[in-house]
Amino acid sequence: MPPPSARSVKRKVTLITLAGTLALVGAVVGTYYFAMRPVTLRVAVGPPNSEDVKVIQALTQAFARQQNSVRLRPVPTDSATASAAAIANQTADLAIVRGDLELPKTAQAVATLRKNVVVLWVPPRSKDKAAAKNAGPKITKISQLAGRRVGVIGRTPANVNLLKVIVQQYGVDFSKLDVVQFSTSEATDAVRNHKADAFLAAGPVNSKITTEAVNALPRDGAPTFLAIDSADAISQNHPVYEAAEIPAGAFGGSPPRPEEEVKTISFSHHIVARKGLSDTTVAAFTRQLFAIRQSLMSEFPLAAKIETPDTDKDAVLPVHPGAAAYVDGEEKSFMDRYGDYIWWGLMAMSALGSAGAWFASYLRKDERTSNTSLRGRLIDMLAIARHSTSIEELDQMQAEADGIMRDTLDCFERGGIEEGSLTAFHIALEQFHNAVADRKSLLMSMPPDTPKSNVQLIASAS
Repeated sequence: MPPPSARSVKRKVTLITLAGTLALVGAVVGTYYFAMRPVTLRVAVGPPNSEDVKVIQALTQAFARQQNSVRLRPVPTDSATASAAAIANQTADLAIVRGDLELPKTAQAVATLRKNVVVLWVPPRSKDKAAAKNAGPKITKISQLAGRRVGVIGRTPANVNLLKVIVQQYGVDFSKLDVVQFSTSEATDAVRNHKADAFLAAGPVNSKITTEAVNALPRDGAPTFLAIDSADAISQNHPVYEAAEIPAGAFGGSPPRPEEEVKTISFSHHIVARKGLSDTTVAAFTRQLFAIRQSLMSEFPLAAKIETPDTDKDAVLPVHPGAAAYVDGEEKSFMDRYGDYIWWGLMAMSALGSAGAWFASYLRKDERTSNTSLRGRLIDMLAIARHSTSIEELDQMQAEADGIMRDTLDCFERGGIEEGSLTAFHIALEQFHNAVADRKSLLMSMPPDTPKSNVQLIASAS
């Protein structure tokens, strides 16, 4: 099979180089695409129509509108407890949960959505004398709740457990309480109709539900707020709770309700992520969350209450590494995450190129050896030409030299020999052509009938 032409060899080399370049560019572009493509996170949130649901819906729309790298897809649940369960069984990536729930070990904090305070109050007595007489002694402190009916606003068992924690701190047997739960839509009616002797609500200080329930009897007098003076002790025994205060006038009214600051306890609502969710994704979500909360404040004032999580190692709820990276300013850029891979990729491409060049050179070893022998043959013909006595012989060597030149140039075009070897061949070829021309000129200057022995003597003398 004849060797490939110089043009075909060049074309192959060009195609291989182009293919390698495109492969490298494709690898970089592909890495960038997979790293930066939008990721949709499932967010478990409930109960339906709650403020938490509305906030998540607003975040979902804002992230989509701004074409952020992280998008949200709400997963409705019946309660915060169900949302926590969604994290445990991995049917959600994020969840809105209460900090005082027993959370799954796979839940890690991303942000504090809001702080909730506990409000315990006794409605003003009814102006109906008969009803007031049957109401029993006036309640002014928590220890007097034993044997009384306590209304808990909200159907979640977590609020009942919260009441249990509080009364047990004051030595009240929880089983002695007559506890009845009212939905948030029933709260105002329950207070107005004196369906309980005292009420408990948990929510933000400016909660609309709590405010309306507290002010359900504006004409009957001022409610009595029960201070949780042992808040510090409760927080020591139950780290998920913190000592807090309800500011004077938090629920409006005239005179203000309450008239002075009331001590209580608080707990947080958290945005949590399941353990194992990509650190990069969680860091991007956290960054987007805090970048967009200001724009949500006009529609959802509670958005201003969103806080960064506690990144201490002894935090009650461990923080997700991705959120911690954002909070601590250690979030990695694209090049930080993939720079090493790109660098090693370039090194690998370079190594493959060097290996390919060596292998190609190895395959051309026989070709170089053959060309070296042809150059040796040309030098031998140079010596023969200087002593030749026949023009026909010189013509034959000239034709052979032309063939050697053709083979050498083809070998050079295929990369079989280097430019230095081609230069050496050119010098030898030029010397050969000069020797042939000089010899022909000498032979043609002699008479045709000159004996060969005399020709040799003359040639030697010249």
